[in-house]
Amino acid sequence: IAVETAGFESDVHYRTTAHSAQKRRIATAAAKLMHGAETVYIDEGFTPCLVADVLSRGDSNLTIVTSSLLAAQVLADRPSTRTLLIGGRLRCRTKATVDDWALRMLSEFVIDVAFMGANGVSRDRGLTTPDPAVAAVKREAMNRSRRRILVGVHAKFGVSSFARFADVRDFE
Repeated sequence: IAVETAGFESDVHYRTTAHSAQKRRIATAAAKLMHGAETVYIDEGFTPCLVADVLSRGDSNLTIVTSSLLAAQVLADRPSTRTLLIGGRLRCRTKATVDDWALRMLSEFVIDVAFMGANGVSRDRGLTTPDPAVAAVKREAMNRSRRRILVGVHAKFGVSSFARFADVRDFE
């Protein structure tokens, strides 16, 4: 299992193959925690993208905000879902947007629930990611969301990466 560090971050291809069955079960369970939410933030990463896929198959009219091109692609053909892709610099490794434009766009929203991923989850160090620009987008999405749900596989726990964006207690 690749360990995410400041100098190394796995790419989209690796993320789609590692623990894929577990990620699908997590996404299905997480999507059941909507509790009437109408506006949703989908974080970058493969497991959040799977949550977008599960949500897109539902009948409810949702507004989904995302920094993930992968999630936006999953949602593109769903007429009952309004998808807002935030702008910014595209990170080729994860196919997600970051930096000032992304932060400014997020600052305009009030989001019911955010489905967040992380590269590392540690009781002492909180939730982390290798890139500070990604951490800033994650932090802003969490600040704009009434509820926050972590979606991540067991391999993320006990791991710390470079840039911290949240405490474990910030999540349901």
